[in-house]
Amino acid sequence: MDKILIIEDDKAVLMGLREDLEFEGYQVSCASDGKEGLKLALKDDFQIIILDLILPSLSGLEVCKKIRETGNKTPVLMLTAAKTEEMDKVTGLEMGADDYVIKPVGSRELVARIKAILRRSESASPDMAFFKFGDVSVDFASHKVKKSGKPIHLTALEFKILKCLIENKGRVLSRDDILRCAWDDAVVSPKTIDPHIVHLRKKIETNPESPEYIISVRSVGYKFEG
Repeated sequence: MDKILIIEDDKAVLMGLREDLEFEGYQVSCASDGKEGLKLALKDDFQIIILDLILPSLSGLEVCKKIRETGNKTPVLMLTAAKTEEMDKVTGLEMGADDYVIKPVGSRELVARIKAILRRSESASPDMAFFKFGDVSVDFASHKVKKSGKPIHLTALEFKILKCLIENKGRVLSRDDILRCAWDDAVVSPKTIDPHIVHLRKKIETNPESPEYIISVRSVGYKFEG
């Protein structure tokens, strides 16, 4: 369950946001001033922080700046008032905020923004040197893949497809998405993806006929679960 921290001094807004997000299945923590919010942000691990621009004790800009100064890369969604000057919004982004919304904000828009930020965050996170799922390990730096500790050979193209799927874990990718990711600017048919997926499954899945990791999504494409 994704954990969200809301730092907002308006109690009505705070409670409304909390109820909306908990209804969507998120685990929510709250703070009503800058110092308390900063303390919570640095104490616990959150998937996203919703941060009001104007707060008592420490402003949202100061909180965001201090969070980033510690090396904390948790995505920050800044809340701003309609009357807020454009310069404050720009400054917020320069301080390390990932996005901003103008209050009052509807729950559907807010949830959509949160999901978009989380997708970007998740897709960026596997830019790591190593990734493991089930009995398969992938060393991105050396382009080596092992299953149950034994090396398996992937073609350069198969490796690119696997990397693309892992980097977008949980997200449905169309065949065109995978083409752009793995083939760069080459002009090929989207149907070219399918036989490569078949071969890739044979190499990494325990049962290629009933895959656990590379999942087909009818009429859309594929997604990686692991």
